[in-house]
Amino acid sequence: MSTAQETADGEMQPWAEVTPDAARRLLIAAVEAFAERGYHATTTRDIAGRAGMSPAALYIHYKTKEELLHRISRIGHDKALAIVRTAADGEGDAAGRLTDAVRSFVRWHAGQHTTARVVQYELDALGPEARAEIIALRRQTDAAVRGIIEDGVAAGDFDVPDVPGTTLAVLSLCIDVARWFNVDGPRTPDEVGGLYADLVLRMVGSKEE
Repeated sequence: MSTAQETADGEMQPWAEVTPDAARRLLIAAVEAFAERGYHATTTRDIAGRAGMSPAALYIHYKTKEELLHRISRIGHDKALAIVRTAADGEGDAAGRLTDAVRSFVRWHAGQHTTARVVQYELDALGPEARAEIIALRRQTDAAVRGIIEDGVAAGDFDVPDVPGTTLAVLSLCIDVARWFNVDGPRTPDEVGGLYADLVLRMVGSKEE
């Protein structure tokens, strides 16, 4: 399945925020190449060839290969943060909000597994300024999940001796789905999301479990 065909929540991911069409095609080609070969082993010629364009055409839209990775990483992390914040800011108790956050976060990492692998595992290829920007977004995602867990502990609904460590464990569990998920496997993204939400409620000692 190509990056353009990956789905999450039944919706297409056309990278609509990337314009013009040539820039979007190059970005999609870069995601596929980075996921398949790794950032460092991928050349701008590889990316342009996958997009059906000449290497010179790539530089019209992106000055460097790193700029492409930065754009991919920024869009992906913005999406991940929005998913978690939507759940964190929702109504209901901490268990319900944590369930929504984990289910949606996992569903995105499974449904967009090719994109998510690049977004989550190529951070070290970015330069210092771009890397700092992405790390700041990751910290916001961490804070949103940590806030839900802290709410549950304060309400007496969760039993979590180490909130920061548990937050890291929850996020790591969710993100790793992108590494192993297979569209031909036995579970859909939604089913994996539901399974992981149940596992996380057990991790935090939820009284709803």
